[in-house]
Amino acid sequence: MPFIITDPCIETKDTACVDVCPVDCIHPRKDEPEFAAMTMLYIHPEECIDCGACVPACPVAAIYESIDATPSHQKDLIEANAIYRNGDPDLMAQAEAIVAAHVAAQPALMAIPAAERQAAHASH
Repeated sequence: MPFIITDPCIETKDTACVDVCPVDCIHPRKDEPEFAAMTMLYIHPEECIDCGACVPACPVAAIYESIDATPSHQKDLIEANAIYRNGDPDLMAQAEAIVAAHVAAQPALMAIPAAERQAAHASH
């Protein structure tokens, strides 16, 4: 599995990564009906070509280049990225349930603004 979007994206959903993606593998986009309802963006693992354009574009440093690079305290979000499929209500709900559990398990970290959350994760 290629790139993983993690919790600084939660409630941020900045679409700079979507804008630079050459294969349109990051969902939901602002023009997709699911955008308003989803908590964060997800990278479709089979559509991603591992180009890495999304990483520097993300203003809150929410994207990791691999499963191994994803910090252990955010590993649960790997599964959310793996199962999310735009337009499939069941899979979208499963991914969002994983995200909700992640948020519930880390209330102190999630209270930190997204732009500062990666640095806060490093100290935990």
